Amino acid sequence: MKFTVLTIFPEMFNSFWAYGIIKKAIAENHIYASAINIRDFAKDKHKTTDDRPFGGGCGMVMKPEPLANAIRMAKEINPDSKTVLLSPQGRIFNQNLASKLAASKGLNLVCGRYEGIDERICSNFIDDEISLGDYVLMGGELAAMVIIEAVTRLIPGVLGSPDSALQDSFSGKLLDYCHYTRPREFEGSKVPEVLLSGNHKDINDWRLEAALIRTFFKRPDLIENRPLTKQENEILKKWCRDIENIIQTQSLRGSGTLSGN
Repeated sequence: MKFTVLTIFPEMFNSFWAYGIIKKAIAENHIYASAINIRDFAKDKHKTTDDRPFGGGCGMVMKPEPLANAIRMAKEINPDSKTVLLSPQGRIFNQNLASKLAASKGLNLVCGRYEGIDERICSNFIDDEISLGDYVLMGGELAAMVIIEAVTRLIPGVLGSPDSALQDSFSGKLLDYCHYTRPREFEGSKVPEVLLSGNHKDINDWRLEAALIRTFFKRPDLIENRPLTKQENEILKKWCRDIENIIQTQSLRGSGTLSGN
């Protein structure tokens, strides 16, 4: 996978390339990463990449000529790459989109600045527009880093275990289960005994239920918007039975118990 970032601040990516999984992925040739300075394609002596908007208004707009030539250069480096603009108008980035992008042969990530880029670039040079969410950043550089990291984790061979990406939050449409490590007891809080049992079936069952619990309380919309497996259905039915038993027990103790009266 080849990542090419088009930006007026290429130095922002020097540290990003140099740490953690990204550094390892580059060193092992799983990905190739570079940054193109859009200013290098400006023709005037001041290397101007922005100008006032036609029709008036606040802010500046990125000029089309430097951007167009920078994109052409990126396409020369990797002709099969997809050109993506990081933009508030783009479709929302999520794990499913990251998986689709991971199947690409290359991504040219265009980082806008100021009030945006000339619309003629969007119409004639951009294959896709992606947004991190419904908020506005000062530029697309941080969004580009997020996309590169999320996509890189899904490339075979990048992570230590091939199952790691499959078990991440959102990969299975549920949040990830709870994780524990040594020591067994920390400030009076103990690791669940099932995780120490060595029984892989029991551990997997516990992890699925823990993931369901975490998703139910923190992101119930993820459960509502996906088909449940047979095992997940059984777990939810068990919860219903347990809740009904609690309600019945409380009712026998007297009306109003659950309401705090």
